[in-house]
Amino acid sequence: MTMAADARVQRLVTLLQSALHPPPGGKRIFFALFIGVICHLLFAAAVGAMMIEMFFGLSRSYGSVPWPWAGLLDFALIIQFPLTHSFLLTGTGSRYLSRFIPGPHGATLATTTYAIIASLQLLALFLLWTPTHIIWWQAEGAVFWGICALYAISWCLLIKASFDAGAEVQSGALGWMSLMAKIRPVFPDMPTEGLFRIIRQPIYVAFAMTLWTVPVWTPDQLSLAVCYTLYCFFAPRLKERRFESRYGERFRHYREAVPYACPRLFASRRNSDA
Repeated sequence: MTMAADARVQRLVTLLQSALHPPPGGKRIFFALFIGVICHLLFAAAVGAMMIEMFFGLSRSYGSVPWPWAGLLDFALIIQFPLTHSFLLTGTGSRYLSRFIPGPHGATLATTTYAIIASLQLLALFLLWTPTHIIWWQAEGAVFWGICALYAISWCLLIKASFDAGAEVQSGALGWMSLMAKIRPVFPDMPTEGLFRIIRQPIYVAFAMTLWTVPVWTPDQLSLAVCYTLYCFFAPRLKERRFESRYGERFRHYREAVPYACPRLFASRRNSDA
């Protein structure tokens, strides 16, 4: 499949072309651009904060709450993201997202609103975290560069999985670009291409990998890694219930053919033997 024929690329190109040639409506266009700029600035800041803070094992964050209250606040910062993230994906949460921005454009901007909220949550987690200032282990020399390479690979896999799932949704662009073009947001189909050919949950697996491939280990990083790895393992099961309800037999067939989180490394040998 060529890049031009890739449905993932075609969706992005079509959406971008529609947004670049919007129908008349100055206020609508300005509002869409304003929300889009806010969304992507926050998204970039959140990803940057996450990459940097985890790289240093959460040892250089900016929280200054005295202990032991800092432990309670840090725990609250950890759980606020998965709880809100999961709630907003439910039917009730989706209706809340549609009404979050007052006016006639709330439903169109739902995916952008979701990305803005998630970005603010991540910024709160990684910038307001109060470090213990305890460093258990810090990689050096060749080990440091090897772990850095694994960390970079983990992030590349996360970016690739997000692209395979639908970059316009994952980045929040679908909402504001659809408003710009004055069209109904069209969500990507059930993802089965790219990394989704290998496992059903590549985004969650790649994110879990970023948690464990850091060169500095602290009690802070271990707490984050354990909690969010558990989230990455269990949360997708709720997502798969929604997919089964939405896609029915098609998703059940996909679920039987593709493993949940661990690739079937020897599947081709078994098939050839059969």
